[in-house]
Amino acid sequence: MTDMLEIVRKRYTTKHYDETKRISDEDFAKLAEVLRLSPSSVNSQPWHWFVADTDEAKAKILPAVLDFNCERVTKASHVVVFTVHEDLDDDYLKALLAQEIADGRFTKEEIIPGADAGRRHFVGLHQVTKEEIISWQSRQAYIAMGFLLFAAAGMGIDSTCLEGLDMAKMDEILGLKEKGLRTIAAVSLGYRVPNDSNASRPKSRWPLEKVVTRI
Repeated sequence: MTDMLEIVRKRYTTKHYDETKRISDEDFAKLAEVLRLSPSSVNSQPWHWFVADTDEAKAKILPAVLDFNCERVTKASHVVVFTVHEDLDDDYLKALLAQEIADGRFTKEEIIPGADAGRRHFVGLHQVTKEEIISWQSRQAYIAMGFLLFAAAGMGIDSTCLEGLDMAKMDEILGLKEKGLRTIAAVSLGYRVPNDSNASRPKSRWPLEKVVTRI
């Protein structure tokens, strides 16, 4: 059985990628499935991911990447841009419910209206303003990001979280306004160079007793 704690101990933020090494299509397909299967509040799944895995695609998004992160895009194997919806409107919620029904999520038809009403209630709590619903969706998307980072590490694939982006520029490059989406972050994936500067540094974290309190 995989030692999950050992994966976390060994995983670190990669600073320098080996541009000659590429994630196989099979392995990336597994990572994409990890993203798709990630949990979210009330199964809202409020995300969409854009993948840059060619030199041309990475060059396209590069104008939205701040200078210090450019190498983590150009030399990585894959870059995943995380986006969320500007709102979760009635059409979206109806389509989501239809997908759940098609997937056999409900054992009894009579529970469907209640499940739909419950989700709409919790979405509505966060849909008072556009910025609040985007913030709430972003928190769901970061759950998926955590799943991606952990899964990648378990597969021996290195990663870097990227918030050093010009989000508005990325929105423009990807045509997100027309799609009703917003950029929130990105993740680079690939394989580190042997002398990556972060690889030899020990992790530095607060001691357990400072961050965990038993009630």
